[in-house]
Amino acid sequence: MVSFERYKLKNGLTVLLHHDKTTPMVVVNTLYDVGARDENENKTGFAHLFEHLMFGGSVNISDFDKELQKAGGESNAFTSNDVTNYYDIVPAQNIETALWLESDRMLSLAFTDKSLEVQRNVVIEEFKQRYLNQPYGDVWLELRPLAYEKHPYKWATIGKDIAHIENANMEDVKSFFKKYYRPANAILCIAGNYDESRIKSIIEKYYGSIPGGLRPSRLNPAEPKQNSFKTKTIYRDVPSNAFYYAFKMGPRKSSDYYIGDIMSDAMGKDNSSILNIALKKELELVTEINAFITGSLDDGLFIISGKLADGVDFNDLDKALWEQLDEIKRIGIDNDKLESLKNKINTAKAFQEQGLLNRSINLSFFELLGDANGVNEEGFIYQKISCNDLILFASDVLIRNNCSLLKVAINDR
Repeated sequence: MVSFERYKLKNGLTVLLHHDKTTPMVVVNTLYDVGARDENENKTGFAHLFEHLMFGGSVNISDFDKELQKAGGESNAFTSNDVTNYYDIVPAQNIETALWLESDRMLSLAFTDKSLEVQRNVVIEEFKQRYLNQPYGDVWLELRPLAYEKHPYKWATIGKDIAHIENANMEDVKSFFKKYYRPANAILCIAGNYDESRIKSIIEKYYGSIPGGLRPSRLNPAEPKQNSFKTKTIYRDVPSNAFYYAFKMGPRKSSDYYIGDIMSDAMGKDNSSILNIALKKELELVTEINAFITGSLDDGLFIISGKLADGVDFNDLDKALWEQLDEIKRIGIDNDKLESLKNKINTAKAFQEQGLLNRSINLSFFELLGDANGVNEEGFIYQKISCNDLILFASDVLIRNNCSLLKVAINDR
């Protein structure tokens, strides 16, 4: 059970406090409700670019990392299609340093041509190294626009086109900051061994005077229901032919997420899963096969991916895979197997909650979903899932008309 206190500052900043006296550390986690789905289709990659820019210094602090390191701390951040999250880990006695640094860049990020140029080049190099110059690196750049027609999930967090980052200008950057990096659009979670008698006054000291701004409205276009199978083949210099079956599924708040999570574990989490046994061990069609879900805030994806064994044709794999999916729709999975999967998920979550950073991030994310206490309720949701729920999910989601297939073929042309 993760205990916490929630309150709001007058400027709209949501604050979560999780006290843990067993640690000498404190985590200051700041989640901004902005991700790649909030970008203009002609100016993508800005949420991720901004993650980098936030470390470029503020008006009062030229080197964020240097000041934090002097206080014995460390920091990092991540961006997804849905959120941008920053965290600082410091000795408890130096919590004010982290709050000073985070509040100052929320209030007065330094907009300099030098910082923009440096961080833009960093992101461009990341785009090239991770997505363009790696085997299978551009899979998500190809799969997302195949699976999504309207929703901004059709481009990856890194961006749709490297030219969008190359052409980012100071006006674009300032506009993005002004719209999204405001107290009203943020969740601050402090977890660890802070002084309970002083923490609220310290937070007020550093954040209370920051103008709240308006919480941006989000009008993402609804993704239309998919009614036909879609497929695309790309040819790349890769060691093996690879496949990516993407099925549309419900959003993070829906029951689809929890049922899909268990179903993906049952089908392709490890060597004892359904698809590994059938397609890898018995039929020897693949060298690897996995199943997972994206867990997106809006409509997500259920992915089955893997690599073909030498000499195996895509059509052979396709036929065998759909036979397995039809079998799952018919009989589901064994009840003992289901209970084992539930126990593994709950054990993994309990283990994850041992980490202070994980607790602070999870509290922030569940607060964004609507209630931080959701972090304590997930286990009960998983326990209620039945074999029939899995059959209904498979029958509704894992169907051909709801599938987009990307094939990555060895470039021997």
